[in-house]
Amino acid sequence: MFTIRDARPDDRAAVRELTLRAYAEFEAIMDPVSWTELDGAIRGALASNAPADCIVADAGGTIVGSVMLYPAKADAYGDLARAVDCPEVRLVAVAPEARGRGVARALMEECIRRARAWGAAALGLHTSRSMRGAMALYSGMGFRRTPDTDFQPPGAELVEGYRLTL
Repeated sequence: MFTIRDARPDDRAAVRELTLRAYAEFEAIMDPVSWTELDGAIRGALASNAPADCIVADAGGTIVGSVMLYPAKADAYGDLARAVDCPEVRLVAVAPEARGRGVARALMEECIRRARAWGAAALGLHTSRSMRGAMALYSGMGFRRTPDTDFQPPGAELVEGYRLTL
């Protein structure tokens, strides 16, 4: 079992390690340039002090999942994409040993709950074709493609936008 809670300042290193470990599988799936771009973007986001809620799944003192929830108009992707008019989910990460236990869905449900509490009309996110499991989860939760929010990092996979109407 796990509990969803806000990350504490002393969780930062654990969130970083978990996120890097969770995304490491894509190194073998993506072409090398795309992987290098994704890895750099992840590391940059983890080091950023941009305003965002860091939410974690805590299983008895061990962080088994995390997500970043950026407020509307936040610069969630730096210079790569324009700020969107709704909150944005980024860096959903689940420890490989905790997958299949509903951690990602619980983190996403908390993001939806918070976005609604903020009065948002929609919740956005971005993903790419290599992240098939994530795409299935998001589609199953009602997120729909928003091609007008797509962006293309140089040499990398197309980063596809999705939105859930709240």
